[in-house]
Amino acid sequence: MKLTTDLYLGDCREELKKIPCDSVDLIVTSPPYADQRKSTYGGIVAEEYVEWFMPAADEFLRVLKPSGTFILNIKEKVVDGERSTYVMELILEMRKRGWLWTEEFIWHKKNCFPGKWSNRFRDAWERLLQFNKNRKFNMYQDAVRIPVGDWAKNRLKNLSETDKVRDSAKNGSGFGKNVSNWIGREMVYPTNVIHLSTECGNKNHSAAFPRELPEWFVKLFTRENDTVLDPFMGSGTTIEVANKLRRNAIGVEIVPEYYDAVRKRFAAADTVDGKIRKEQKLPERGNVARDVKNQIIRIPEIMKFLY
Repeated sequence: MKLTTDLYLGDCREELKKIPCDSVDLIVTSPPYADQRKSTYGGIVAEEYVEWFMPAADEFLRVLKPSGTFILNIKEKVVDGERSTYVMELILEMRKRGWLWTEEFIWHKKNCFPGKWSNRFRDAWERLLQFNKNRKFNMYQDAVRIPVGDWAKNRLKNLSETDKVRDSAKNGSGFGKNVSNWIGREMVYPTNVIHLSTECGNKNHSAAFPRELPEWFVKLFTRENDTVLDPFMGSGTTIEVANKLRRNAIGVEIVPEYYDAVRKRFAAADTVDGKIRKEQKLPERGNVARDVKNQIIRIPEIMKFLY
């Protein structure tokens, strides 16, 4: 099956109207945060953020499959020594519009510089909010298993009798564990805290995140030939990851310079089995499709003026 990569220039609230209903398996994106990236995205004030975002969220809900997942990377800011509440307000409004707030992942930035302000320490984490249309959705947990870690060497060496049976939590929650179940295991499931360094490479974008971040979610919530959407494409990291993992990809970007950089990168280099094969020229003018070893890069008609 041939893979497709569709790139659109424009406001995702309008461009996504071209995408069929229930056609996307995973949405992974990081929109402009409130009052940030003013030089490139204009800067949306916190008091108006929910109103600005919801038309896009409504389109996300429409194009996402009933079995799909939406991952939103976002973080509130501090104003006059107090945390903004716009992220919480956004969550509540999305629930009113039909979204289920299923989970919250934490991205721990391993290489964050130490520091402090007069009333707090430096942020070293960001939210990744998981939303779904239904309580049953596609999730492939084995795809993101990790090595068991050094803790098992000492913890599993001398087990007590309690460790060998299911020990229920003492707080009456109904949860429990059998520690002996980890004996002999090399791979285990991760927690909802993702430990990754921030993006250090220059991608000519003010807020590029590391490719390992969308890669983790693409593996967790999709399979090969599924479709991944990034409606705030930026430097195109999510699109590149989707292609690498043999997923169809859709990217939307409102800033022409960012869109053009991603389009040229895809037109000039195609990843095939880890190797980059250079092309001699960009596609011809107009609405064209270029077939390159099981990949098709479509250029929408609206983009003709860029060629």
